Amino acid sequence: MSDLPPATIVTSYSVLEEVIRDLGSQDAIAVDTESNSLYAYHEKVCLIQISTSGSDYIVDPLTDLDLAPLGSLFANPEIQKVFHAAEQDVAGLKRDMEFRFANLFDTMWAARILGWPKVGLANILEERFQVRTSKRFQRHNWGKRPLESRALAYAQMDTHYLLQLRELQMRELGNKGRLEEASEVFAQLTATEAAKNPFGPEAFWRVKGRHKLPDDEQAVLWELYQWRDRKANSQNKAPFRVMGDSTLIEIAKARPSTLDGLAHLGLKPRALRSHGQALLAAVNRGKGAQLPKHPVTSRRPDEEAKDRYKALRAWRVKAAKRRGVDTDVIISNAVLWELAERDPRSMRELDQIEDLGTWKQKTYGPDILQVLNRKRKSRK
Repeated sequence: MSDLPPATIVTSYSVLEEVIRDLGSQDAIAVDTESNSLYAYHEKVCLIQISTSGSDYIVDPLTDLDLAPLGSLFANPEIQKVFHAAEQDVAGLKRDMEFRFANLFDTMWAARILGWPKVGLANILEERFQVRTSKRFQRHNWGKRPLESRALAYAQMDTHYLLQLRELQMRELGNKGRLEEASEVFAQLTATEAAKNPFGPEAFWRVKGRHKLPDDEQAVLWELYQWRDRKANSQNKAPFRVMGDSTLIEIAKARPSTLDGLAHLGLKPRALRSHGQALLAAVNRGKGAQLPKHPVTSRRPDEEAKDRYKALRAWRVKAAKRRGVDTDVIISNAVLWELAERDPRSMRELDQIEDLGTWKQKTYGPDILQVLNRKRKSRK
């Protein structure tokens, strides 16, 4: 990790006012956040890192500060906000602080659009700036206070080089005629929805290995899952820190009726003392119970839509290969499915698919219509 002058830590109104004045005079600022998603049931943005061409700042949102002036900067279209992989940061800031965003630049998406082989920030910093970053704090609990100096130095690195990286990418995007494409992606990122809690009852259907169990074992797993979810919520812990999915699966399969039975599954004495009786009660509730109905998330596409999707996907693979980019840089899966289901027949009908975007419609529209037209002819 390179040696940088320490960032200014913002924990008071007087420092925040100075920082806001500096940021307000810039035409571009680099932004990143750190959250405690690996540790908390109710995730929070725990740090906001901001860099200008001459200064690095780290704002502590867990202090009692009114960060509304910062939100005004993020919503200001005259100041570009440069992120690396902006989606999660924007979603978290919208959830916690109800910030709005305008004029974003995403260095990860720029790298993907340019077809760079490695788009992780650590890889880019090493390749482009000969800067190596430590992996030690990748799983750090950013909600802990006081903040460690080495953790702060790690966080500082996430924004310190972003403005230089943006300049490099802007030139390359311009040289390759990709600025319009990138600008459209960046504009769509401003509309990222506020983050939602990934836990709760609906997350049960995403438990790894659940679908392999018969319904009677899934009914037991459902009771175990609800117990863990309530426990994690009350203690504000990430659920896997209460008990892992694989352990819940093993208990649901064995359906033990005694503490010894739980012990035979590998539960440690401490877990048995803390959770043993609650686990046995959950198993007992699940025996003979009915598995709740799976929530219907969307209707299934018909066979013709599936065939159109396969044809569009085959076209997309070829288009991505020609450009040397990932397939979702061409068009996302969600938009590809919408195209397959709506089966547009003209550029005017393509225009109704809002998430396709003007640049993609103009660039790929004729090819998309050709693929869909061939599928229609093949069915006659």
